[in-house]
Amino acid sequence: MVRRQQYCGAYVLLTAAYNEEAYIERTIQSVVSQTLRPRRWVIVDDDSTDRSGQIVQSYAEKHDFIKLLRVTKKAGHSFAAKVVALRKGEELLRGLEYDFIGNLDADLSLEHRYFEELIRHFLAHPELGLAGGFVYEDDGNGFRGRWFNSVSNVSHAAQLVRRQCYEGIGGYAVLKYGGEDWYAQTCAKMKGWQVESIPRLKIFHHRHTGASSHPIRNAFRLGRLDYSFGSDPMFEVVKCLRRLKERPRFVAAMTRLLGFAWCYLSGEEKAVPAEFAAYLRKEQRSRVSSLFSTQTFRFSLRSSNRQVP
Repeated sequence: MVRRQQYCGAYVLLTAAYNEEAYIERTIQSVVSQTLRPRRWVIVDDDSTDRSGQIVQSYAEKHDFIKLLRVTKKAGHSFAAKVVALRKGEELLRGLEYDFIGNLDADLSLEHRYFEELIRHFLAHPELGLAGGFVYEDDGNGFRGRWFNSVSNVSHAAQLVRRQCYEGIGGYAVLKYGGEDWYAQTCAKMKGWQVESIPRLKIFHHRHTGASSHPIRNAFRLGRLDYSFGSDPMFEVVKCLRRLKERPRFVAAMTRLLGFAWCYLSGEEKAVPAEFAAYLRKEQRSRVSSLFSTQTFRFSLRSSNRQVP
């Protein structure tokens, strides 16, 4: 049985859906069965050509917290289209009282207590501005955690943002190459908020990352995204080189580095304010220094343990 909504820690959700007929009903059922439902969930049908809108409408007629918004968009693919749709969905949240706002992708499912546990964690940690769970994907042998899950990196798939934090960072940003989740959590940290991904909260992603696009093209875009955010060149090189030893990711790592170099050599304009790029580079340089310090320590330790003949 679903518990009665309590408005201490009330939350709202936004979802942008484009041709999600194969997945969105499972996502809706997952939210409907939550022990703590959202006060409102705006699902934006982003000009779908399949039955996505009809599926959402059928549930909106049964549950008054679900609102469907149909929009049209320009022809052609855009990595900014998702956030443009989310911002349109925000218009249906005006006048509502809530403490947390979040994004929920249209191709996933959650454990029944996901949002109840997530909000409980927020309420116990007032310094926390943005949080979510770990993403799991089916590799053919059951669901396994993504290799890049990290407590310090919050996936946009099913995250909540404290309202004060969300308004402080100006909401999700519309960016040429995407990366709105990375931008949001970096802005949050710049303003003194903590961000956290919680391992025990599982997000089951039913369409593999990159499955809807060409992986090489996507890797090139990610390199351009890194550059557009002002990533430190040394950090980018180290990050890509560390992935070269993993054969399945070798080509993607090199292509990502090529995308970064392409923008660097062409002098492409950054997509972020100068203070954002400076903060990000400082953070990345600290991580590189920490990595090299750790590697040097390990090398010294191995050397000291060698037996002298």
